[in-house]
Amino acid sequence: MTELDMPRFFPPGSLAERVARFVRDQGVEAYLVGGCVRDALLGRPSHDLDFVILGRALAVARRVANHFGAAFYALDAERDTGRVIFRQGEGQGGKPFYVDFAAARGGTLAADLALRDFTINAIAVRLDGAQVVDPYGGRAGLSAGLLRAVSDRAFRDDPLRTMRGVRLAVELGFEIEPHTEALLRQAVPLLVDVSAERARDELCKLLALPGAASSLRRLSEFGLLTVLLPEVEALRGVTQSAPHQLEVFEHTLETVRWAEEIIAAVQPGQQSALAALGLSSLSRFPLAAHLAERTSGERTRAILLKLAALLHDVGKPATRTVEADGRIRFLTHEKRGAAMTGRALTRLRFSAQEVRLVRTVVANHIRPLLLAAQGQVSRRAIYRFFRDIGEAGVNVALVALADHRATWGVALDPEHWARLVEVVSLLLTHWYERREQTITPPKLISGRDLMEQFGLEEGPRIGELLEAVREAQAMGQVHTREEALAWVKKLVAAAS
Repeated sequence: MTELDMPRFFPPGSLAERVARFVRDQGVEAYLVGGCVRDALLGRPSHDLDFVILGRALAVARRVANHFGAAFYALDAERDTGRVIFRQGEGQGGKPFYVDFAAARGGTLAADLALRDFTINAIAVRLDGAQVVDPYGGRAGLSAGLLRAVSDRAFRDDPLRTMRGVRLAVELGFEIEPHTEALLRQAVPLLVDVSAERARDELCKLLALPGAASSLRRLSEFGLLTVLLPEVEALRGVTQSAPHQLEVFEHTLETVRWAEEIIAAVQPGQQSALAALGLSSLSRFPLAAHLAERTSGERTRAILLKLAALLHDVGKPATRTVEADGRIRFLTHEKRGAAMTGRALTRLRFSAQEVRLVRTVVANHIRPLLLAAQGQVSRRAIYRFFRDIGEAGVNVALVALADHRATWGVALDPEHWARLVEVVSLLLTHWYERREQTITPPKLISGRDLMEQFGLEEGPRIGELLEAVREAQAMGQVHTREEALAWVKKLVAAAS
């Protein structure tokens, strides 16, 4: 054990310092462990704290929650593990800060650290005195930029560590030590035994990081993508015609990369990045706020945007045809891909809302491209676009931009790109600034009005007529109740 300056781990006055001081004063032997120690030693910010308690961890966690007025729940009561959730920022809508408490596995700190995944995560800091316990040379690994397993059983004990190892290596810019890499490869088939929820969460952590395309490539190189998302691995070697520059797997990773570029460019203060991409017209839309919104599964729309980019072409292998002139086509690949996407995300236990959102993006990702190929885009076309897609239309538009850049690569045609950007800007203008006029016009008449005014019977025809009125409103042809009834009268007369 060595002495280390405590403020390195707990900045004075921070929430972390106040929590650590309270835990230290509880009269228990407590250690800060894991990723938060690693990040502090690397000078990186950490978004959570993990404590190992030599004693009753859940009791300490409850006392912390009660003292600070934070939320508490037992992660695993049988293993004496609990979590306290703080909300940072205004009200209860701020960013969550997680503090986990776990009883030492094996009853001692030494036994607990021996069961951890990588040496850089097997460093502990004792709260009373800031003593650093580093039995496996974790700090040497940090200095050398090496990811090394604590033991030969590390991946067998928890096969999810195979995915975590890839994520950490990319996130930290570390190399995986050769023996550790061999152990990782041996454990890849064991990933099938990991719960779908845990694999899903690790995938989403990977997608949330910069350089997600590189992480996905490493997953593929280790064989992990075959286990996790065989639908994506099946894209390898599937060739396609111009203007595509890459086969489908490489095109898919490029689409993820471009999606990430666009996500970064629409963040506040990134006007120069938008301008460099030719996307300055998007600066007036609240896209950063849209992408930061959380789903029912507590994942951001930005993560689901990258996930849709990853899955947007999974229907291509099953729909690939070669015409007499050698041209390769993938007719209806978006519909086939949407069905495959739904099954894959359901298998990984994404929420119903998330499955629906990503499926919708995959099913419609070529629609902005088709609109760009037309002449003038009518209000009817914009209305129908959002009628069919709803709020997923924003993600559809952004994936279409990423898909286009990945398709053309260095051969990008400035005119084609400018036209697609123009269409996307038009779609977003109507979604954010003219929604009531074009997308959700106010209800002027009801089905009962139609039955009373025109003697119609209840049935599908009523819905068809009401939809025709809404579309006429979106086109600016109907504005009042009287005009709506007159419009229906013409339709009924024409049908008669």
